[in-house]
Amino acid sequence: MLKGKKISIIGAGNMAEAIVSGLLKKGIVNTGQICATDVNAERLAHFRKTFKVRVSQDNQESAKTSDIIILSVKPQVINKVFDGLDLSRGADQLIITVAAGIPIATIISELHPEARVVRAMPNTPAVVLEGATALAGGPGVTAKQLQMVQVMFEAMGQVVVVDESHLDAVTGLSGGGPAYVCLFIEALADGGVKMGLSRSHAQLLAAQTVLGAAKMVLETKEHPGVLKDQVASPGGTTIAGLHRLEKGRLRGTVIGAVESATLRCQELRQQAIVSRESSAAPPRVKRTAAGR
Repeated sequence: MLKGKKISIIGAGNMAEAIVSGLLKKGIVNTGQICATDVNAERLAHFRKTFKVRVSQDNQESAKTSDIIILSVKPQVINKVFDGLDLSRGADQLIITVAAGIPIATIISELHPEARVVRAMPNTPAVVLEGATALAGGPGVTAKQLQMVQVMFEAMGQVVVVDESHLDAVTGLSGGGPAYVCLFIEALADGGVKMGLSRSHAQLLAAQTVLGAAKMVLETKEHPGVLKDQVASPGGTTIAGLHRLEKGRLRGTVIGAVESATLRCQELRQQAIVSRESSAAPPRVKRTAAGR
């Protein structure tokens, strides 16, 4: 599906590294198809040495010859990237953005009125190829193009396709989720240490327990409540522990965490929109190929 496609990855950070690593390890593309760009020469040297891909500090030069452009930059610097790009191919190029909180409409207005844009919201476990990514396609994106992006991000883990309006909830759940889970792993290990286990043993057992439980949910397709009940024997140790967690309102607290993170994401997005509107220069006139 991606055979022969030229891919430009703008921003050679950790997420870009996860994307390139996944694509190459799964054999979805070869090194000759990828060009990574960044202002940081050390990051480019790392990409060249580690992945043997082409690198450049010129976003425009890389993007103009690419079929797929991945905007792998932080939201606070994306305006600088926009200023350095002058795309004229419109629907002939597919743009994938992983910049959190930047709407598809903004990408289109900044790059090309006919741009085909897909927003991707991966999370940090993508760096170990166990990520959870949500995709949302913009106007004009075809089912084939969306499937192509899905194949790319499945190289880093699990993928779901959602409406763009649901991406704030994705941020609150799987975007912040690794931090919530790490807090739980730390607390689980602390419990083991309190009861006499060494720190190294407790942490290993806690992390592997979470990994194993998650894999059971994914592979059996059972509801987590069913798997929980299979562990909790009548009058046993697990139900005693579950009772304590319920008394501590673990379930309600976790639901509240996702809600709070989602609402904060919405607030930050609105603040960013207001900030861009108040400081925006007059819109750049996009040149067409004929007008060059």
